[in-house]
Amino acid sequence: MFRFLFDRDTWQEVYDSFSKNKLRSILTMVGVWWGILLLIALLGSAKGMENSFNRFFSDFATNSIFIRGSYTSKPFKGFQEGRQIKLKLSDTKKISDNVEGIEFVVPRNENQAQVTRNFLTSRFSINGDYPLLNEVQKVNLISGRFINHNDIEHKKKIAIISDRVNAELFRDNEDAIGKMILVGDINFQVVGIFKKDNMGGPQTDIHIPFTTFQQIYNKGENFAWMMVTAKQDYDIVQVEADVKLMLKNLHQVHPDDPRAFNSFNLGEKVNKATEFLIGMQFLTWFVGIATLIAGVFAIGNILLITVKERTKEIGVRRALGATPFEIKRQIVLEAVFLTLVAGLVGIISGGWILITLDHFFGQGTEAVIVNASVSIAIVFVALIILVVLGTLIGLIPAFKATSVKPIQALREE
Repeated sequence: MFRFLFDRDTWQEVYDSFSKNKLRSILTMVGVWWGILLLIALLGSAKGMENSFNRFFSDFATNSIFIRGSYTSKPFKGFQEGRQIKLKLSDTKKISDNVEGIEFVVPRNENQAQVTRNFLTSRFSINGDYPLLNEVQKVNLISGRFINHNDIEHKKKIAIISDRVNAELFRDNEDAIGKMILVGDINFQVVGIFKKDNMGGPQTDIHIPFTTFQQIYNKGENFAWMMVTAKQDYDIVQVEADVKLMLKNLHQVHPDDPRAFNSFNLGEKVNKATEFLIGMQFLTWFVGIATLIAGVFAIGNILLITVKERTKEIGVRRALGATPFEIKRQIVLEAVFLTLVAGLVGIISGGWILITLDHFFGQGTEAVIVNASVSIAIVFVALIILVVLGTLIGLIPAFKATSVKPIQALREE
């Protein structure tokens, strides 16, 4: 059935048809080239943005909420407005036990302290943390270990320092693991080094056990803020509302007070960003395919003109015994050939654009586009779309070519 594809005369006729007006043929292909280039470039850019987004939040349980106590803005049950709300360890257990959909509640504490080693001194942020932190906010260890339950139970004076602290306090490639640093006026042993994340939220320089922090800074049951992680199949916005309502009840805060607790819903932001990326991909397919269709219609119009110019030639072929099917097949082949060549050039051009984007905008930890690319599956889908569109649009001039009777075609000037 497809033996004609390997027939030299078939391709010689295709070549002769296009070589008669090379400029017109090239200009005709521009529309398809631009459409497929746009499709590949936009899809690749969208993928690069998605990769950047995933890398940015890769260390976090994305269905998380950050909650911090603030000041009340409304009087309630004898309390005046402006009362400071301090979160307590008992709050975390009550939230875990009573709010539906909770997976983890992680209390955290923070402070600033002067950190000294030998004659090197600098000021860093100190966080008191539980081992559970590593479940909701991955600590990217370079060497050593993180806090464990033994450290919490015995209130050990151990520290996990960031690469920034390591660079400032330890020189000449000295191994910091096992060495002592002075936090304020208390000695801590370094047991781990981690790479700081790129999040715009609270930045940690040094992790110490939560219980050690509470004892050193005399925090008692109070802590600064908490990370609440919801289970995957729960509405993160509803979980946030339920947690804040629970906290308001526990701390005698007016139910409609909007300022008593500050919160940042990472899950909600991630969902919105995901919806944006999905919408962008849909828009990309829509724009790309619409542009492709416009380009393919241009090819159809040019082929109609070509068929008109070849009326006499077609009449001769019909008179010599060529069937209508053979005539249609040749016209459709020319349409598909034009479309595929333009599409392949567009795919290659789009690929080079993605390589350029990745080179200029995909480098560094804060890159906006990371590994901008399209999968082989998408390339095959694009090629299939081109073949289908080329075939459909080629049928219009093909039927036009066979609608004229051979005698009438031979009479055409």
